[in-house]
Amino acid sequence: MVDKVPMTVPGYAALEAELKRRQQEERPRIIQAISEARSHGDLSENAEYHAAKESQSLNEGRIAELEDKLSRAEVIDVSKLSGATVKFGATVTLIDEDTEEEKVYQIVGEAEADVKSGKVSITSPIARALIGKKVGDSVEVNTPGGGKSYEVLKVAFI
Repeated sequence: MVDKVPMTVPGYAALEAELKRRQQEERPRIIQAISEARSHGDLSENAEYHAAKESQSLNEGRIAELEDKLSRAEVIDVSKLSGATVKFGATVTLIDEDTEEEKVYQIVGEAEADVKSGKVSITSPIARALIGKKVGDSVEVNTPGGGKSYEVLKVAFI
């Protein structure tokens, strides 16, 4: 059985856009670069040729990875979710119990996680600690920087 990969609608669209760009723009550009480099003669000492082949290998690898993720995607429309408990797709507002600093995270699939923009992977320690919690619950999270305590202030599906 193939493992499904949960992701949001915007996350799926971003992967589709990257796949399309790599197939329709990058692939032809790299093929052109290989063709040009090949025309320069001796391939054994042709750095441009080797760089283009390396680029092709990386691009094709990423295309295969994207196709795999998209084929296993379980797209979840967060706007259709609701409830008071934290689950995939939830946007959770937390308060750090030590610093009183407020943080907002959305729990998303691994492929779309980006901590800088507040999107944390469903497999991350913070997301695993939050799943099933409700407003008012206290959460202990073991982070690389040590243990952290948060209180859940708000759970939303937007």
